[in-house]
Amino acid sequence: MPGRTRLQLPDFPWDSLAGAAAAARAHPGGLVDLSVGTPVDDVAPVLQEALASTAAGPGYPTTWGTAALREAAVAALDRRHGVGALDPDAVLPTIGSKELVAWLPTLLGLGPADTVVVPALAYPTYEVGARIAGCRVVRADGLTALGPARAAMVYVNSPSNPTGQVLGVEHLRKVVDWARLRDAVVVSDECYLGLAWDAEPVSVLDPRVHGGDLTGLLAVHSLSKTSSLAGYRAGFVTGDPALVAELLEVRKHAGMIVPRPVQSAMTAALTDDEHAAAQRGRYAARRAALLPAVRAAGFRVDHSEAGLYLWATRGEPGRDTVDWFSQRGILVAPGEFYGPGGARHVRIALTATDERISAAVDRLTP
Repeated sequence: MPGRTRLQLPDFPWDSLAGAAAAARAHPGGLVDLSVGTPVDDVAPVLQEALASTAAGPGYPTTWGTAALREAAVAALDRRHGVGALDPDAVLPTIGSKELVAWLPTLLGLGPADTVVVPALAYPTYEVGARIAGCRVVRADGLTALGPARAAMVYVNSPSNPTGQVLGVEHLRKVVDWARLRDAVVVSDECYLGLAWDAEPVSVLDPRVHGGDLTGLLAVHSLSKTSSLAGYRAGFVTGDPALVAELLEVRKHAGMIVPRPVQSAMTAALTDDEHAAAQRGRYAARRAALLPAVRAAGFRVDHSEAGLYLWATRGEPGRDTVDWFSQRGILVAPGEFYGPGGARHVRIALTATDERISAAVDRLTP
């Protein structure tokens, strides 16, 4: 179409795994798919019941979400992660966290004159969202790499996808201080905050990080992992009340609304800690089985102290490692999906059934 400018986005990375997936699927024992972080465990009955409880309602839901949902979110963040008292009015439900990340630079009015900083190894949608808005993207692991550079938005992700690395209070505080000197928004992706193994993650909303001032801070949360609600598309963002109000205003105009039954399920998920603890226990058991098997097969596992992945290498190109796993009927993700620095690693997910994890362990055991 004349005059139309197409978005310049990277190729969808998972499409490049078709060959490895076919090879793994041909294994006599069937495919063990450890390439994606898709939950496999049933949604807890208490959450299903909450979903059904408002399924008959015919009216439009509110973009802002119910008061019960917003109050449940702030209570859960304090109870589970010790962030202290937040304002329920500064909570905004989102259609999963990926949708928010993909549109956040656009929703906040960023454009070609702005720079978005993402981690050197990062969830690809950070870059995609910046490109949709036309922003410049800079990858940086530390502030020293950025020096005096200016930025409009800085992403942090702890625990990290893909590496499972946990950033401490001091590191996060330095990021916040650096961003505030430049009037940049800090967006903290905290989707794996409730899945700690060898280190204790900290929210950017922790007073030890922000010093009592939430200005310029947004924390993004998802219930896909901790509550197996990936199919419900259930997430929320909170932090700086002024930024959340700005997002709310735009999203009302754009019709970005979480369905009312999903809001009910989210409220239950944020209120009930028992189901979240049970799900965490399942992942812990799968990690306890898979981690030593990966190491016994000759791999070094870096970071991986939290989250749902093992970040593994044996010093060869990641695509060669993907092929090695596929010959054993196991599909993993090449680290290059997450940035050039991951070219010699693979990401191995814990999101498979106990039976499939057991099969992977058997195939990896010398």
